[in-house]
Amino acid sequence: MALTTLKVKNAKAGRHVDGRGLCLVVKDSGARSWVLRMQRNGQRRDYGLGSALDVSLAEAREAAVALRRRVREGFDPIAERRKARMIAPDFEAATRACYETLREGWKGGHHAKWLSSFEKHVFPRIGTKPVDRVDSACVVEALSPIWLEIPETARRILQRISVVLDYAHIKGWVPEEVSLRSVRKGLPRQNDKRGHMEAMPYADIPALMQKLATASPTTGRDALRFTIYNAVRSNETRFAVWTEFDLDKAIWTIPGERMKARETHIVPLSPPVAALLRKRWNERTSDTGLVFSHDGERPISDVTMTKLLRDDGIAGVTVHGFRSSFTDWAAEKTRFPKEVADKALAHKLPNKVEAAYRRTDFFEKRRGLMVRWAEYLATAPAQSEVDAGVAPERMAHAA
Repeated sequence: MALTTLKVKNAKAGRHVDGRGLCLVVKDSGARSWVLRMQRNGQRRDYGLGSALDVSLAEAREAAVALRRRVREGFDPIAERRKARMIAPDFEAATRACYETLREGWKGGHHAKWLSSFEKHVFPRIGTKPVDRVDSACVVEALSPIWLEIPETARRILQRISVVLDYAHIKGWVPEEVSLRSVRKGLPRQNDKRGHMEAMPYADIPALMQKLATASPTTGRDALRFTIYNAVRSNETRFAVWTEFDLDKAIWTIPGERMKARETHIVPLSPPVAALLRKRWNERTSDTGLVFSHDGERPISDVTMTKLLRDDGIAGVTVHGFRSSFTDWAAEKTRFPKEVADKALAHKLPNKVEAAYRRTDFFEKRRGLMVRWAEYLATAPAQSEVDAGVAPERMAHAA
């Protein structure tokens, strides 16, 4: 029986036939759309005619008649849709077009930060993907590395991506509006204190390191231990490649393009770190690939290390927070100058004059500091508070 306007309005979830292949499809969410089912070259296909909110029953019938006529004349809607997809720009191009359109209405330096956040965090991961193929899964992929490390920035970028996809829809590059409401469900919960990274008390870290070392070895556990030993950012661990390491000299050279301050950072490797790397070298799949990867090509997710903490019942602590733990330990339990710890963390001095006077990288002192840190992490958990004190015989390292 043919549909009526009232039937369209009251139709429940399912497929409701009007006649000659025209159907109203109602989803569980309540969304309603018109679909025309036809056979072309022996194949049965469904062709969308638009949302029932925008297209009335009468208009859907007219559109169905017109489309049947065009198909008989040789028109192929699927092929035309593919052509339309081919001319859709990639996500980076769409973002830059959106930026140029909107920037005139922005004040101050907002526009510069808007674009640079994409260049730094998004384009390297999904910039080359056609904008009509960017969905929630792609956005999760782009935001995972920074979601916990720089949560406030990550939230802003999520909002900006939504603006770009809305713009792409208006331009006709994306056929339907893209909802990013499910993105947060694919990412770990952020700390309520915006921008603040919860740190584990340094006295508790030796026990954690002991658990990680005695548990069955995995790439994630090795990555977390490596990150804590070196007090580095999780991304610096995740994207480390074998060509950056000189195990004979026990140094790790991180190129500037991978550093937050955009400057090359040389990390002295303590003996436990060198041993961990030699173990992974013996298990490697490539001489030049990623160190912490199952195949040398795909990095582990940042969520991998966070999940290890959550699985151990450690709530609220972030991987990035171990850098703060290291800072507290160095300040309270050693006599190394603050600038040595700052250099170990690759912190960029905000004062340019001060930075000019501190051109040294304190490499040898940093090596002594990282050896002390590794020794502290190896102390028995019950003794860590006692043993963390400054041993007189070790003061030569800090001199």
